[in-house]
Amino acid sequence: MFTGIITGLGTVRTIAPIGAGRDMRLTIGPTWPDPAAIAPGASIACSGCCLTVVEVGSDRFATDVSAETLARTTLGDWQVGSRVNLERSLRLGDELGGHLVFGHVDGVGEAVEARPEQGSVRWRFRIPPALGRFIAVKGSIAVDGVSLTVNEVSGEGFAVNIIPHTAEVTRFGWLEPGDRVNLEIDMLARYVARLAESR
Repeated sequence: MFTGIITGLGTVRTIAPIGAGRDMRLTIGPTWPDPAAIAPGASIACSGCCLTVVEVGSDRFATDVSAETLARTTLGDWQVGSRVNLERSLRLGDELGGHLVFGHVDGVGEAVEARPEQGSVRWRFRIPPALGRFIAVKGSIAVDGVSLTVNEVSGEGFAVNIIPHTAEVTRFGWLEPGDRVNLEIDMLARYVARLAESR
């Protein structure tokens, strides 16, 4: 369980095929002060995708990614040097600064436009059609693991405003139109929709 408040940026150090070559092992160098303190088996949200740590070092951690995850997220696009939003899992008593994020990617969207607006930048994203009914103005959504408030909904997507601080401490500082992003809809919206369907 996460909150969508990014606590560090990581950089992909190595990518190695495992198994029959369809799965892969990622090594990520985080900006956290003591990666060696991460326990093997810990969950870390990597650009919104909950991954299990399988190995740690003084300046890195490694995680194995299945072919299923690669097919349903942007992780298959990553290259050595790719920037990654990082968040450690919640502990009881931690502050819930964003919204409840599970690290289960619902779909992949595409950054369409970034337009300066007052003191922020309005980013527009194109989404898979099946996700549209779960997204509402002033609702929450996780984009590459970042908890954001939806400010606009259109026929093919949605828009959010990114303040300079968020751009500085997340991958939004490197995002460009055309880039793909991991999307996780608000769990509350998912259950409301399911209840409505069952009536």
